[in-house]
Parts: sequence; C-alpha cells; structure tokens
Amino acid sequence: MRCQIKRFQTVPDQLARGLLDTSVIVDLDRLDASQLPEEVAISAVTLAELTAGPSATMDIAERARRQDRLQRIEATFDPMPFDIRAARAYGRIHAAVVEQGGRPRRRFADLLLAATALAEDLPLVTRNSKDFQGLDGLITVVEI
Repeated sequence: MRCQIKRFQTVPDQLARGLLDTSVIVDLDRLDASQLPEEVAISAVTLAELTAGPSATMDIAERARRQDRLQRIEATFDPMPFDIRAARAYGRIHAAVVEQGGRPRRRFADLLLAATALAEDLPLVTRNSKDFQGLDGLITVVEI
C-alpha cells in the first residue's frame, strides 16, 4: 500500500478530523477554514516547534510575530501528548523511512508528528507532503 497523499483546495466531507502539521499552524491565519477538517488537533511536538520559533530568529519583529503565534496557539489548542502509543508508533515510522533509504534523524520532528497521527488514527494535514514521503501504508497525508 502506498502512502496516501491527497491534495485538496477544500477538505472533503469524509475528512471530519485531522492532526495539523506545524506547517499548517504557521499558515493558519492565511488559510480558509473550509480547507481544514471540522475537528482539528495539534501535537505537543508542534507546540515544541512553535516554542523554539522565537529564539530561532534575530529579527525583533519576526520574533514578536512568532511569540504572538505561539501564545494564540497555546490559548486555542490543548495539544495531544506524545505518549507511549506514539512512541511505539514512532518505531514503525522510523522503520518505514529506513526501509526507503531515508534518514530519520533529519526529519525527527516531522516523524514524531507522523507517529502521533498513526497512534491516534488521524490523517495528517500538512502544507508540505514531501516531509512525510516514505510512510507507505501507515498514515494518510492530506496536503492543503
């Protein structure tokens, strides 16, 4: 079975729920709500990536924008934890990437998100489906 990568301008009815990738959260203000699943979730991994964002730039205005985004996301979402089920799912995700000749360490955060999606049986909604190539048969990736 191939990794299911679906691209939509609007999310179809069958995608009622989804785990949002960090790339979606970064673009959230620019997306139309019709592009998102009805029920959305984020992972603690995304929150970790967003928390690192302000310190990753020397530009004061960009740092303020990133801090603002982080605070809005923290106020809006209760992130799914990276728990024991996700840790176990990560083993399967890691193995799939290695089998494809990939280098999991370079994609660590993305693969932790994929493991969360696998553990929670949720499609992963992203702006960058290439980040999730090689996960054949494990998760459904929806690119918006």
